[in-house]
Amino acid sequence: MRILVCNVNTTEDMTESIGAQARAVASPGTEIVPLTPAFGPDSCEGNYESYLAAIAVMETVRAYPEPFDAVVQAGYGEHGREGLQELLDVPVVDITEAAASTAMYLGHKYSVVTTLDRAVPLIEDRLKLAGLTDRLASVRASGLAVLDLERDPDAAVKAIVEQSARAVEDDRAEVICLGCGGMAGLADEVEARTGVPVVDGVAAAVTVAESLVRMGLSTSKVRTYAPPRPKQFKNWPPNKG
Repeated sequence: MRILVCNVNTTEDMTESIGAQARAVASPGTEIVPLTPAFGPDSCEGNYESYLAAIAVMETVRAYPEPFDAVVQAGYGEHGREGLQELLDVPVVDITEAAASTAMYLGHKYSVVTTLDRAVPLIEDRLKLAGLTDRLASVRASGLAVLDLERDPDAAVKAIVEQSARAVEDDRAEVICLGCGGMAGLADEVEARTGVPVVDGVAAAVTVAESLVRMGLSTSKVRTYAPPRPKQFKNWPPNKG
């Protein structure tokens, strides 16, 4: 089984961290292929960057030359999963939805701890669109920029733990979801300091993707995610011809 795990930004170090977390939970025989978009922002922290990253991820996955069995979109609260589902005949799993759905097996209410406050509405919207907000206790911002997770891991853990503890105490959350692909690998430390289950989105998404492949299931193509109709695209891709 081969699973493409696509970072939504162009920061290679973050792609490597995401790939390492994906490999840590993958079953024997599952090949994890981390991908970095060929264009786009070095971090996604708003709608403009998210929409641009969605195009970059779709084009990066479309350009991958070898067969693959599933795709994980490794961006929390980002756009683009629906487009990938139209384009592909294999399962597509978004880490936002995989983390939240996994959390609901583990406790009555879950909270998401993310990066900057401006990311909170994007995550709330994605969870609402996915029908996953009924048991959402809160989405909390740690105040960290995405790239701060790489620059100062100790400060990042401290801020994430602080907001996770507040989610448990103040919002009555029983499970914490790490709300950024760049937080891959922090779950054990946050869990040890808060005493509640902590779900890493990359780990959850890889596990869900493997399960779908083993069950022989993929995206329904009868309506919403039917393949794109043949169209003439003006000046797209931009570098074509």
